[in-house]
Amino acid sequence: MYDLKELEAFVSVVKTGSLTVSTRELNLPKSTLSRRIRNLEDVVGQPLLRRESRRISPNEAGRVFYRYSSDILALASQGREALDELKEEVSGTLVLRCHESLVRGWFSQLVESFMSSHEGLRVSVQTQQRLPESVDDGVCIWLGDPGDTALRLEPLGQLTQGVYGSPGYFTRFGYPKTPGDLKRHAWVDVLGAGDAGLALQHPCHGAYPLSPPERGFTVDQLCVQGDAITKGRGLGLMPHWLVERRLTAHPGTLEACLPEWHGPVLPVSMLYSHGILPRRVRAFISHVRQSIPAGWWGGGATLDSDHVPEYGTHHATL
Repeated sequence: MYDLKELEAFVSVVKTGSLTVSTRELNLPKSTLSRRIRNLEDVVGQPLLRRESRRISPNEAGRVFYRYSSDILALASQGREALDELKEEVSGTLVLRCHESLVRGWFSQLVESFMSSHEGLRVSVQTQQRLPESVDDGVCIWLGDPGDTALRLEPLGQLTQGVYGSPGYFTRFGYPKTPGDLKRHAWVDVLGAGDAGLALQHPCHGAYPLSPPERGFTVDQLCVQGDAITKGRGLGLMPHWLVERRLTAHPGTLEACLPEWHGPVLPVSMLYSHGILPRRVRAFISHVRQSIPAGWWGGGATLDSDHVPEYGTHHATL
């Protein structure tokens, strides 16, 4: 029977090609790491590694045994997680992905409150600018149209948008009185936001196609767009809810113009894998449902999963 710690040491050295790097990865003294590999080689009855210049690599026996070692460690990990599922506490590693515009503020507070209730949980947070194709062992919170996806999709809300600028910008260049006036103003856009055509909507006058002004500035993140607008680089479409959050921290830095005209509505979605989800993922999904800001549905009380309107793919019951 192989010792799992010895297998872990062997797999790490094959991956890193260095005893020094593996000692840092596993938080072990180099002598302990070397001893575990020697013990494993004694058990299998032959050498598994060879030193080439400054790098350690597996020999032919090591390459064959590496595949089985990785499988054994993966099965052991799955077994521990399966046993954890039988416990009441939420444990294991939870991988959380979030659209870059929502990471600061609401999402970080959401994660903190969830972790405070589950001390045995390990959490990895990854900021996303593109929707991931898979969300193994976790959840993704997305802002905008998710398009076609193989993931399970649950709508959380929708953010309305308006045209904003900084007070300093309006002092220098004045306020646009109609959407047509925007052509004479500098514009700060988010990369890809107007690829399918952009239009402002008015409750009485309908849609007005918005052509990007000649003097344009394009960024790839909403937070960078907000920074550029507050610095007076131009006007831009921003979600009202995100602006409110920004003004709470930095009062007086943004002003709305053309208040009766609104940009496209941005859906907020939660995406996760199909099939039976680990307890930690199910617990976090429930936590998200209980923490949806009222402003995401245009006001009113926080909604639960049984009373949310649907768009796109229907969300499935857990």
